[in-house]
Amino acid sequence: MGKSISHTGASMGYGWNEEKDAKVVYREYLAGDDPKEITREFKIIQSQNHRCEKNTLSFVLSPTIEDGQELKEKELKEITERFIKEMKLQERQAIAFVHQNTSHRHIHLYVNRIDFDGKAYKDSYIGKRSQQAAERVAQQMGMTTVREVQQEKLNEVKIVREEIKQIHEKVITEMRPKDFDQYIKFMKQNEVNVIPSIGKSNQLRGFRFGYQGQNLKGSDVHRTMSMGRIAERIGFDKNAAQMIGNGNTMPLLGKTVGVSPNLAANIAQKAIKLAIKKTIGLGMEI
Repeated sequence: MGKSISHTGASMGYGWNEEKDAKVVYREYLAGDDPKEITREFKIIQSQNHRCEKNTLSFVLSPTIEDGQELKEKELKEITERFIKEMKLQERQAIAFVHQNTSHRHIHLYVNRIDFDGKAYKDSYIGKRSQQAAERVAQQMGMTTVREVQQEKLNEVKIVREEIKQIHEKVITEMRPKDFDQYIKFMKQNEVNVIPSIGKSNQLRGFRFGYQGQNLKGSDVHRTMSMGRIAERIGFDKNAAQMIGNGNTMPLLGKTVGVSPNLAANIAQKAIKLAIKKTIGLGMEI
């Protein structure tokens, strides 16, 4: 994470907070021993450029929890030095602290945006550029990159989506729920927590699916798992479906909730069609 800031002293004071067990791992062209002295030294150089208001660059460098636990002070300093080089921020006042009171160690780096000639560092797209620089540093040092973490998470979600879809198909085809309550109950028996999404007007808007630490919207699991698509495959009782169609409401987990007119009509029509098919089937048997 990277940005330009104007509140140098306050931000640096946070970085130096002893409660966070902060330790200085890098400093350049600075002599001060506390945030006030460092800020004062920054301001001496910054006074050469009155037009630049956000005159300090603030970065947070966060290795993964696993990588961070293995890094020594020397390596944390190397990360900072490599990052500064990638961002072309050498020959400027800079100081970096590492926060190590939690399992997720991270570095706070502050660099004077104004150089010794009074010129301001261009901060356009600073956030994106700092991400790309951190990615290169991680690759250089053999650490896990953000892109790799994101891909791993995507792979995990993909597996979870597939498993939820398989359980959904099993419940629909083998257990044949007669309403949403039964569907939720049967999914729960298969370790999937179906969470109704109910709006402020007490109208049922859809379902979310909790499984293996993930919480996904139905349509994000699969396009066939929106609330309407699920309703199409549930064998609603004719009388219950007609009541839903007449009042645009339905019982759900012990409460009465509203449903959209379209969903109510679809449920009622489907129930009537199923009833007609059953009647025709009985007539043929006779």
